[in-house]
Amino acid sequence: MATPSSPADVLVVGCGPSGAVLASLLARRGRRVTVLERHREVFGLPRATSFDGETARLLAAAGVGAGLSEISVPATGYQWRGADQQVLLNIRFSEVGRYGWPDANTMHQPALEQLLGTALVAEPGVDVRRGLSVVDVRQTDDGVTAIAEDETGTAHTFQADWLVGCDGANSIVRELTAVPMTDLKFSFEWLLCDVELHEPREFVPTNLQLCDPARPTTLVGSGRDRRRWEFMCLPEESGAELDNVETAWRLLAPHGVTPQTAKLLRSGVYRSHARWAQQWRQGRIFLAGDAAHLMPPFAGQGMCSGIRDVSNLAWKLDLVLGGRADERLLDTYTLERRGHTKAAVLASVKLGRVICVTDPAAAADRDAAILANGGGRRTSPPEATPLAAGLLRPGGGDVIPGGRFDDLIAAGFLLITTEQPDAVGDSQRAVLSGLGGTVAHLGPDEQADGRYLDYLRDRSAASVLVRPDYHVYGTAAAGALAALLEGLRDQLGRHRPSG
Repeated sequence: MATPSSPADVLVVGCGPSGAVLASLLARRGRRVTVLERHREVFGLPRATSFDGETARLLAAAGVGAGLSEISVPATGYQWRGADQQVLLNIRFSEVGRYGWPDANTMHQPALEQLLGTALVAEPGVDVRRGLSVVDVRQTDDGVTAIAEDETGTAHTFQADWLVGCDGANSIVRELTAVPMTDLKFSFEWLLCDVELHEPREFVPTNLQLCDPARPTTLVGSGRDRRRWEFMCLPEESGAELDNVETAWRLLAPHGVTPQTAKLLRSGVYRSHARWAQQWRQGRIFLAGDAAHLMPPFAGQGMCSGIRDVSNLAWKLDLVLGGRADERLLDTYTLERRGHTKAAVLASVKLGRVICVTDPAAAADRDAAILANGGGRRTSPPEATPLAAGLLRPGGGDVIPGGRFDDLIAAGFLLITTEQPDAVGDSQRAVLSGLGGTVAHLGPDEQADGRYLDYLRDRSAASVLVRPDYHVYGTAAAGALAALLEGLRDQLGRHRPSG
């Protein structure tokens, strides 16, 4: 066995979007990170095809905001249409949404991974090791050891204080730690077809769900000049019947996609699942991304949820590694993210039960019920789902609107307040400075701060304390600022190491 590499603060298994974002966030906080990835090169075919505005903001916090416009295209909207093309659902996306980025973005996932990989190379605290497959993980009270093998079978040993498995749906970290999964048994097979168009073509809206019982079909953008069609396997069919190139072209033809108009990058049958891990932390080992949860694609939240996972975990690991919080703070990761992601899985399943109807009579009843209840009218996308429990004050958990303080928030806790500067006492400032946090004062007429001022007015508050993952810790009315900050101090005090 090879000599162990120099110990890191955190070992990250998997260099997909979740793993790369986690490594970048930790490195930007000065932590030493080793990333173990079994693929020598970035996987060349897309999996996810989109990310929302909240996720774009989190990607920017990981250092790749300037490059997102190069690898993604804002989506114009998302519709459901019934068998006779009536519009059942009609969501319009804005190019500058609530969180400061386009509400929805289509992308070519390999391009995103290349962008994240380039950012990691620029971080001196990150060591990315490709071509290594983890075969064992062991932990003690003081740290974690991972054993990984290269293509020749040679074993390599890596050590760290903590390990995070971001290694996908077939996670070896989850298998080695024997973490059980909750499985809703909601599963369908779909033929996935990724195409590259020979000529630019406008699709309005960008993303479309055909709720046709004859063959439920999904059409989505996948970055510039690329699109994806997904065709549901019908009850009387087997996945094997659909899984061939001839069938792909036959199903694509009615949509104007032929060998003369497009290149078929990939076609293959996949099965969707609805699962989540029952434990997201086992001692010094964590799960994140697809290793921790899988969901049907109907809400487009799979990759987004993984990036939320690591954005939640990174700043907590940093506080613990820096001795500013006890490791019990890390238990809030499971509490916050499992409940949040469970809601996303359940919402995706709910959408799937509406979409995946193949009985014509049942589909007609569904369409009539949707239209009778206002279906088809133009709506805006929903706000980001708040956290329901964890390191929060009552009334906290929202995602703060995007604005000019985003970079400050991502660096640490941020207090945004309309109170006078002397309202924040020395002891309260010490709480924030100990967390790498800052204070931002809002003037009553500053137009640049309109979103924050509106947020405070809507809650009859003078101050809001925001966590590094953009979730609100809590708000305070005028004169109650000290209690808000002391509340954070007291909550963290329960986690602070003795002495």
